[in-house]
Amino acid sequence: MNCLFLYHPTSGRGKVAKKIGYIRKTLLTRFDEVDIIATDSGEDMTAHAREGAEKYDVIVFSGGDGTFNRVLQGIGERDVQLGYIPGGTTNDVARSLGIPRNVKGALGVILNGHEERLDVMRLNGGRYAIYVAAAGAFTRATYTAKPSSKKRFGILAYAFEVLRNELRLRVFPLKITCGEQVLETHSVLILAMNGRSVAGMHVNSRGSMCDGMLEMAVIRQKERPGFFRRLGAYVSLVALFLFRGRVRKKQIAMLRGDRFRIETAEDVVWDLDGEEGMRGTIAVELLPRRMRLFVPEKKKI
Repeated sequence: MNCLFLYHPTSGRGKVAKKIGYIRKTLLTRFDEVDIIATDSGEDMTAHAREGAEKYDVIVFSGGDGTFNRVLQGIGERDVQLGYIPGGTTNDVARSLGIPRNVKGALGVILNGHEERLDVMRLNGGRYAIYVAAAGAFTRATYTAKPSSKKRFGILAYAFEVLRNELRLRVFPLKITCGEQVLETHSVLILAMNGRSVAGMHVNSRGSMCDGMLEMAVIRQKERPGFFRRLGAYVSLVALFLFRGRVRKKQIAMLRGDRFRIETAEDVVWDLDGEEGMRGTIAVELLPRRMRLFVPEKKKI
């Protein structure tokens, strides 16, 4: 079997780049051939993943959740095995799947060779996401925080970005249709979740990446909220993230399904796995067991 290893030299504060020799040596104990490519941008990662899906049996890659998304855009719906070495800031995909967030442990998962077929979100028929599609409060920070800040401060870089630019919560309209369910409201945050972990916390404790279902959380808000309604939105955000989705609060709406249409304002920007995505109304469908990934055995997926 032949293997392609893709990595970004600066991701994970450059730790993976320092272990390339060890990674190559370890992968060669399982694969007959290992080629290594250092990418210089997200677009470059996507391009090499697309090309690699046609030439290699396995693509192993390292980076954060945004890198995972970039690889996913590249492979699309091609049937190629993937291995993942977390090397980002929050590593929500790894947290959801139980993949060790260190090079040795992640390589151990790949060498063990236990594969799972995971669900993937397809948005507007052409973009993909593995664990979250989100819009609203604080979501921009994941892709507006500078790489230099993330390298220096880690997850705190996102907090600094929120404090600078995201504290005033924008209110936007939503109409969500899921089968016969219809929810019309205004909101400050919407999360369509396939994984359990978001922003480094297990927000979606009931979630699974291979159950054929998405969980959606919506923080409701009045169109023109007063002071106490604005304060209530902050309280709801804290409740959602601290109580792992197991919270009953009037201002928080929870939905579940495998296909959603979400109508909203044209300038609402969607965050796909920490990467800037499309704007405005989207259609989200779950592709059951579409992606092949090495994961730990006997872990809840």
